[in-house]
Amino acid sequence: MTRNRYADLLRVVAIGGVVYGHWLLVSVTYSGGRLSGVDAVDYVRWGRWVTWLFQVMPVFFLVGGYVNGQSWASRRARGEGWTPWVRGRAVRLLWPTAVYIVWALVMVAIARMAGLPHSELALAGWLSALHLWFLPVYLLLIALTPLMFAAHQRWGLAVPAWMAVGAGLVNVVARGLDVHLLGYADYLLVWGCIHQWGFAWQDRTLTTPRRRLYVLIAAGGVLLTVFVTTRTFNVDMVGSGNTNPPSIALLAFAAVQTGLVLLAEPLVSAALPSRPKLWRFLSRSNVLVMTVYLWHFVPVIIVSGAFYVTGVLPQPGVGSGQWFAWRPVWFLLLTAVFVPLVAVVMWAERPLVRLPAGVGRPGYWSPALLLIGLFAACAGLSRLAVDGFAPGGSIPTATVAAFALGLAAIVCTGRTVEDGEEATSRPDVLGGPSAAVTRQP
Repeated sequence: MTRNRYADLLRVVAIGGVVYGHWLLVSVTYSGGRLSGVDAVDYVRWGRWVTWLFQVMPVFFLVGGYVNGQSWASRRARGEGWTPWVRGRAVRLLWPTAVYIVWALVMVAIARMAGLPHSELALAGWLSALHLWFLPVYLLLIALTPLMFAAHQRWGLAVPAWMAVGAGLVNVVARGLDVHLLGYADYLLVWGCIHQWGFAWQDRTLTTPRRRLYVLIAAGGVLLTVFVTTRTFNVDMVGSGNTNPPSIALLAFAAVQTGLVLLAEPLVSAALPSRPKLWRFLSRSNVLVMTVYLWHFVPVIIVSGAFYVTGVLPQPGVGSGQWFAWRPVWFLLLTAVFVPLVAVVMWAERPLVRLPAGVGRPGYWSPALLLIGLFAACAGLSRLAVDGFAPGGSIPTATVAAFALGLAAIVCTGRTVEDGEEATSRPDVLGGPSAAVTRQP
């Protein structure tokens, strides 16, 4: 049993797409003594098509389904139950998130004392928190993995097929009747469908025979073409049009992306063993993915404040030729700030690696407490993703308290032998030491 190197490669490529995609598409401006921000795709005629290159979140959920299915099957075979497995995976995501949230709140407090205008503080707080939407969705899928994996084992690819149908019906009803709240069900149906494809990738039911991948690509391609050409859905795959909540057009796009990614697996996997330096790079980079995801907006705020406010960097019109000419310099500056920042954060997080996922003695109440903790933590994270760390220029005390109490409840569901074992090594993003383990194809 060895790590699936292709899964590691996909995570590294995906996080690169997230970072540089956000750095390109979120354009910070400084005018009249105030920092602001715009979506670059609104200023470039063909910019919305570029979002197809940077929409890589389906890859994260695909790999997440792969590693969660592998991990749950392995742990279940060893007799581990739902509570310790979910607790362990949730805590490995929430501790680094807690570090990030504490840092953000400290910065907000300092900025308030320094007299930063509330509008600028709110913008910086929102920009620093908007990517947290991913965590409550993924935590929900972790909690549901045992049930969804059992459904996969019984009904196979019929499960994501029916989830896709459900996502389409939700789109029709939510849009046709203007019931926006119903649309949020697609956070589970769309991302959950891709997560199910990860199960099917892990046990090869999606890739064997290979014609299933061609069917997936064809079906997704036809639907996506219809949706785009009829203007039923927006072209851009990054932004509120297709992602908040996720649309059936995004799922069609994900089907094409998933099929192409998995078609390339045999060729790429065969080449990786002959490149040991690349493999070592992938192994090390996977340890950083969660940290990179959480902190990648921070350099934008630092560089914008340091170089735009002081006038060191010019500010050509967004989407102009000069603006594109300065993008490489912008990327270099952000990378130069980000690399040491990640190193410092990893050092600061090191004590958390050894902490067990739970404390105290587990009891009959542990599953209920875990559910309460997950609900509170997800509610807090969702609110932060919408409002930011400084809505109206103030710290969202109730929202932060919900997250903190949720994390505390999760940890207090008890400690098991597995918790001690998993605390002995640095976890991967979206998984642990045993999460991405499988036979090489």
